[in-house]
Amino acid sequence: MSDGEKDRMLDELYGRVGEVAPQPRLSATRMALELMGDPHRAFPIVHITGTNGKTSTSRIVESVLRAHGLRTGLFTSPDLGWLGERIVVDGEPTGEEAMIAAWDEVQPYLRLADQRLAEQDEPPLTFFEALTVLAFSVFADVPIDVGVIEVGMGGEWDSTNVADGQVAVLTPVDLDHTRRLGSTVAEIARTKSGIIKPGRSVVSAEQRPEALEEIERAAALTESGLSLEGRDFRVLHRAPAVGGQVVDVQGRAGRYDRLFLPLLGAHQAQNLAVALAAVETFLGDGTRPLVGDVLAEGLEQVTSPGRLQVAASGPTVVVDAAHNPHGVRAMIAALAESFPFSKLVAVLAVLDDKDAAGMVRAAADAVDEFVVTTAPSDRATDPDALAAVVVGVVGPDRVVVEPDPDRALEVARELAEDAPAGTADDPKQGGVVVFGSITLVARALQTLRAAE
Repeated sequence: MSDGEKDRMLDELYGRVGEVAPQPRLSATRMALELMGDPHRAFPIVHITGTNGKTSTSRIVESVLRAHGLRTGLFTSPDLGWLGERIVVDGEPTGEEAMIAAWDEVQPYLRLADQRLAEQDEPPLTFFEALTVLAFSVFADVPIDVGVIEVGMGGEWDSTNVADGQVAVLTPVDLDHTRRLGSTVAEIARTKSGIIKPGRSVVSAEQRPEALEEIERAAALTESGLSLEGRDFRVLHRAPAVGGQVVDVQGRAGRYDRLFLPLLGAHQAQNLAVALAAVETFLGDGTRPLVGDVLAEGLEQVTSPGRLQVAASGPTVVVDAAHNPHGVRAMIAALAESFPFSKLVAVLAVLDDKDAAGMVRAAADAVDEFVVTTAPSDRATDPDALAAVVVGVVGPDRVVVEPDPDRALEVARELAEDAPAGTADDPKQGGVVVFGSITLVARALQTLRAAE
């Protein structure tokens, strides 16, 4: 396949309305899928929503199910550089040739759906609606045994919700995308609970009371069984380890001790517990314990790029997709636990619909200096405006403005190198954390890889 064909596919897909402006509807996605013979009904689904932890939880669920001998399809958002990272079959992202071929197969159906939508005075399929159709088509063609599908935004009207998930999973719900999902945690939880289907199973992380009330209400209305962290399953113990952590989990069906999870932070241990409860629910309705060696094999393969990922050394650079206060608090706790930094410099950029002040407040006590920059996005907050927000929280002496994200990373690394020296018994060093926007994380990873 030529670069021209790849560019043509990307232009056709990205030429649609972007995923940051979703249509609150299911009818368009459903119409396109019906024209294709409903490929989304060809396999059972674990459907995952929440505010933070969706992607990591999805990736753990997929890896453990694959270790059990099932052929898996994984659909997550967003990607960190290549669209095929979002549509994964048996642990492998979709390559360029396969993606172009799949896109060419679905294009006629998308055009026909667009035509019918126009006749109804409806906008054409958006980027995310078209991508959802593409993912379901790829998975049905393989075919897969189970799809692990992450919601794009919200739940009730997210295009992935055309599927009938056998297990609905809710990671912690907090404030994010408030312009579209609601201004309170209860409103957001109500929207996310829309993925719960009648007579199915629900697995939920521990939630704030107002979120839990909405989840319990949705489960009761749909006559779905609810398994809740802290009541039906939980993290029993965790300890940091080289390259990750060792976790003991009480699942729905069994207890699992000394599980090595190659991800950092208490929040990832929580994601593990939720994921294992979801797998137990899918495989045996919470009645059959998972086999220890199979589970260990599945966890060994788990990755979650862009989530507390060490991207460079000398000084250490960690990138994290945290883009709301809840996520930043989890990130800061994990950094403190896993990295003995004597000085921490943050590279920060945010999009215009995010709680920038809340994120800075969550990081302020741990970060010594902020290098404020621009996220590679049309919705990026102007760096001078963002710097004013940061200064309002931490004062002017800890803020540097560098609009170019590549140069901002260089500046941060230079500042981190000027860290207080450690001792032989306490070998601390300076470090850099890049956060605030997933597009900034993707740019930092690309820049650091190119410099290797």
